Amino acid sequence: MAVMPESCGDHPVLACAERVTDELAAIATVPVELMSTSDKAAALLAVTEMTERAQALRLRLLAAADDVALEAGARDAGAWLAHHARDDRRDLQRELRLGSALAERWQRVGTALGSGGLNTAQADVIVRALDALPDAVPGEVVARAEEQLVAYAAEFGPRELRVLGRRILDVVAPEVAEAAEAKAVEAEERRAAETMSLTLTPYGDGTTRLHGLLPDATAHRLATYLDAFTSPRRTTVTAQGDEAEAGPLHRRRAQAFCALLEHLDPQELPAHGGDATTVIVTVTLDQLRSELATAGLISSDDLRLTAAEARRLACTANIVPTVLGSRSEVLDLGRSSRLFTPAQRKALRLRDRHCRADGCTIPATWCEAHHRQPWATGGRTDLDDGVLLCSFHHHRAHDPTYEMGGGADGRVAFHRRC
Repeated sequence: MAVMPESCGDHPVLACAERVTDELAAIATVPVELMSTSDKAAALLAVTEMTERAQALRLRLLAAADDVALEAGARDAGAWLAHHARDDRRDLQRELRLGSALAERWQRVGTALGSGGLNTAQADVIVRALDALPDAVPGEVVARAEEQLVAYAAEFGPRELRVLGRRILDVVAPEVAEAAEAKAVEAEERRAAETMSLTLTPYGDGTTRLHGLLPDATAHRLATYLDAFTSPRRTTVTAQGDEAEAGPLHRRRAQAFCALLEHLDPQELPAHGGDATTVIVTVTLDQLRSELATAGLISSDDLRLTAAEARRLACTANIVPTVLGSRSEVLDLGRSSRLFTPAQRKALRLRDRHCRADGCTIPATWCEAHHRQPWATGGRTDLDDGVLLCSFHHHRAHDPTYEMGGGADGRVAFHRRC
């Protein structure tokens, strides 16, 4: 039982807070830099425990301070304290919710927090895990789950506790875990299906922002595909044959997403406009042969491609290059037969083994078939005219600032144009 200090008529909690405040004020200017290493370590642990115990007390007070908010006409105790302590309202709202949960539902967690058995971050994770348990779980099972998670807190931090909390029923009640998990997963999938979205926002500067919210399974599948594209591209090779970093992961993933779209089999896509999904590029014959020309996409009035990009895409994508004459008459409506066939690509992989650019060792599986002589200038889609290039060097092959040359052994070399 707490004893009221003789020198103060305040409540023990208020008296304690005043004493601690006075003690902290007394050492506010005491230098800590000259403390010994062992003293610093001990002080860090002691101050952390003191802070956590004080935080536990504040949570208890917030949960019991409805009358304070009522008297002041505040929305709740969190809002009142945010105003008077000049603190962040959202943080205090979270503390109020946690304090109320500890006081009303999870007293075992609250007791452990107050006694120093766990910290606030651990308590928050445990409460979230317990609140997430299905309503159908029996009360005695929930109690065992709370007890077990509090015990885990003596060994694991918040991150590990979060994982353990999601699987706690497997530990304390395996017989009900499977059914409960099935219902939870079903609810998650239903919520994901109702909230998923995908938006494309053109910026008008050659880029479009892709923003989406996907179900976890779909996002994991996409990440796996992108990682498959990016894994062998941790390094790239310069024109001089030197290895260099391919760039940050977020950029490599964006490049991989573009490559993934280019590798989709158009024959497997749904019909679109009465035909398999196809991109039609309009470009004049002179533009196509020019290094500085642009090409337009049918169905888009303002989207433009360089002729070099159109030529590169013609190597791999199901693009119909509609070549126009000086009077815009159709001179040649290209067909997908200009693409290397699956059998030809397999033969190229067997022959080349990897990217044929000097110094590049990207395996053939990750490479794209390229016409040594562009089809616009008479190149043929056959094995003699084909060569495997990785995505980086395939872009380089269609970059007008570089010149591509070949050696007797079939290797490809790049040189910057003067």
